[in-house]
Amino acid sequence: MDIDFSLVLVVLVFVSGVIWMLDTLFLLPRRKKAVQNYAGGRDIEAAQLESLSSLPKVDQDTIAKLEKESLPVEYSRSFFPVLLLVLVLRSFLMEPFTIPSSSMVPTLRIGDYILVNKFTYGLRLPVIGTKIMPLNDPQTGDVMVFKYPDNPRINYIKRVVGVPGDKIRYENKRLTINGKEVSQRLLAELPPGKPAIQVLQEQLVGDGHTVQHTLSRNQYRAAREWLIPEGSYFMMGDNRDNSNDSRVWGMVPEKYIVGKAVAIWMTKQPGLHLPVFSRVGGIE
Repeated sequence: MDIDFSLVLVVLVFVSGVIWMLDTLFLLPRRKKAVQNYAGGRDIEAAQLESLSSLPKVDQDTIAKLEKESLPVEYSRSFFPVLLLVLVLRSFLMEPFTIPSSSMVPTLRIGDYILVNKFTYGLRLPVIGTKIMPLNDPQTGDVMVFKYPDNPRINYIKRVVGVPGDKIRYENKRLTINGKEVSQRLLAELPPGKPAIQVLQEQLVGDGHTVQHTLSRNQYRAAREWLIPEGSYFMMGDNRDNSNDSRVWGMVPEKYIVGKAVAIWMTKQPGLHLPVFSRVGGIE
């Protein structure tokens, strides 16, 4: 489902905030005035304690009815602060995502719940994504969440392999950046005896990360090259032969960046399965 939860959250915050504000400015004073009129213009606490027989005593049930908020007002007053806090956290600090596909195997698996740092690449307004405070730029090797350029309502997650100015070449399962082939070290062939996939350690940056090749697939055998323009990024999945990425649809414009994936906090398989925490930790 490609529901824009950020948009839904913004609408809920706006509607609940407006209802709460209108109640504070207009409806609450009316309720207070109605209670005072019922008490004959006296202070309500004094009227409740009034013992003179010449003055009518107030009825608690009637006062409660006059003071009672409508359901929309009651819900708005209760939920607005919570919704606002969630909106701020999701928009500017951390946002949870679920991995729905195998395109980042073996780094990320279907059912992984990850945390995405929204602060790393600068502060952006929710929904429209306009950057209001630039901070850092994506770096080669980052695992990044972004809006799919062909349908910005959908979020994708891939690895940054090309930044502005880079020249990328991909041929026969080999990646070359600016004329230098990225080294790969074979870790395993699975299953043993009749391998279908290779798991490799790719030295893109730092200590590197693992990638996966499917031996029976080679749709990227022919050499292709891309020059990364300013303000764009080249993204690839770690499951190199099973990833719909920049090799297919091109670059990711800077305006579509969502944030940097930093940690796995839970894994839950689809269906009636309990969550497990064996994969909790940072993302290479």
